[in-house]
Amino acid sequence: MSNAHEVRSQVTVTQAGAEGAVDTAAYLDAGALLSANAVDSLPSGALAEKLASGAAAGRPLRVKLGIDPTAPDIHLGHAVVLRKLREFQDAGHLVVLIVGDYTARVGDPSGRSTLRPMLSEVEIETNAATFQEQALKILDPSSGRLEVRRNSEWLDMSMADLLALVSTTTVAQLLERDDFAKRMVASESISMLELMYPLLQGYDSVAIRSDVEMGGTDQKFNLLMGRDMQRAYGQPEQAILTMPILVGTDGVRKMSKSLGNHIGIAEDPGEMYGKTLSIPDEAMGEYYRLLLGRELDASAPPREAKRELARELVAWLHSPIEADDAERQFDRVFVERGAPEQIDELLFEPGNGVVHVPALMAGAFGISRSEARRLIDRGGVSLDEEPLGAGEHDLAPERLDGVVLRVGKRRFRRLRAG
Repeated sequence: MSNAHEVRSQVTVTQAGAEGAVDTAAYLDAGALLSANAVDSLPSGALAEKLASGAAAGRPLRVKLGIDPTAPDIHLGHAVVLRKLREFQDAGHLVVLIVGDYTARVGDPSGRSTLRPMLSEVEIETNAATFQEQALKILDPSSGRLEVRRNSEWLDMSMADLLALVSTTTVAQLLERDDFAKRMVASESISMLELMYPLLQGYDSVAIRSDVEMGGTDQKFNLLMGRDMQRAYGQPEQAILTMPILVGTDGVRKMSKSLGNHIGIAEDPGEMYGKTLSIPDEAMGEYYRLLLGRELDASAPPREAKRELARELVAWLHSPIEADDAERQFDRVFVERGAPEQIDELLFEPGNGVVHVPALMAGAFGISRSEARRLIDRGGVSLDEEPLGAGEHDLAPERLDGVVLRVGKRRFRRLRAG
């Protein structure tokens, strides 16, 4: 997703490194371009100084992002930061992507009032593999532009090293953190494990010698802690950029899988297209600015602007051909009120003369049986466009064989007796 600004920044860095001269105005300009849409660029002028010093030394900056694999998928909220990282790559810099397989065992307390549940090692490993694969839909994996690390490489440390790390920070410093301060006032518990989290994340910056660290606005305390850690260990302090938190499809709360208002970056193109069209009009400007890198045309009709956003997101994260197909299928289903041209088949076993439909739905669409029963009872499930009635959970196999099962607005399967 390169643009003229990014190319200009890259040229500036390359020329200064070759000539051995530093053009302060040029680096201020380059820093402003790379920090576009950021909420914070701290300390003021630090990014421009990093660009200048890196060019003078003839090396790219090391730009860090750490994400804990606490969920199996990433969504468009993560894409905001990943897109900014790609801009740094396109400007010639190295992105260091830290998969927090060790910090995920602790759990980031940012924005929470309770201790996060601890994940098993199997869950963390599964999530980490999926996260890395999905992040590469946005980042450039070319040699010299991406380094993927796991923080278990350095955080599985000796007791002596851990005590040295803990000694760099006071409890008073940690309690300045907004969510900790609020919990103290409310007499809510704060575990020692949670107090350790900012130190561990901050040490990541020491371990990989980061020049710049990025994160959401909810990560500001942790990013600043990285500067403190580097100073304590005698390293140059990183510049930090915080990016806005993208609202979910409800237009109110931050995008989150747990809230059910997310759009996954690896979701089926049709699902991604349809979910994008459900975004409230008032949130469109933010999506255009943070995900497409341009302002919404205020004169464009909302419906057309939303369709353009949906097409471009699918084209970016899948392909232009799949974007065209997703739009065509959407129109066929929702405008022409027909079934999709291509429907996956779902085999079922007739059993003892009865088929439990919620079990079919759970296996096909990854929902719970209780949710499937609720959808049936609310009239949200149909067979060949005939809605099932409340309580119609167990049906004869012959009623299901060959028909199209439709769940909600966008999920279809053609049923076949196995």
